Amino acid sequence: MKNAITLKQLKAGVGTEIGCSEWRVVSQDMIDKFADATDDHQFIHTDPERAAKETPFGGT
Repeated sequence: MKNAITLKQLKAGVGTEIGCSEWRVVSQDMIDKFADATDDHQFIHTDPERAAKETPFGGT
């Protein structure tokens, strides 16, 4: 059985927390494996030093 939600119900829920989990550390090894899996090897993912210097994110 499918549970459907209307657009009106969805809009009414904006800002409502629906679930929260513990923080999870994402290691560079995990990021590298994701880059391999998606064939996305841009420096913003794979080069922490360059990503820290050349992006507003402070790292990968």
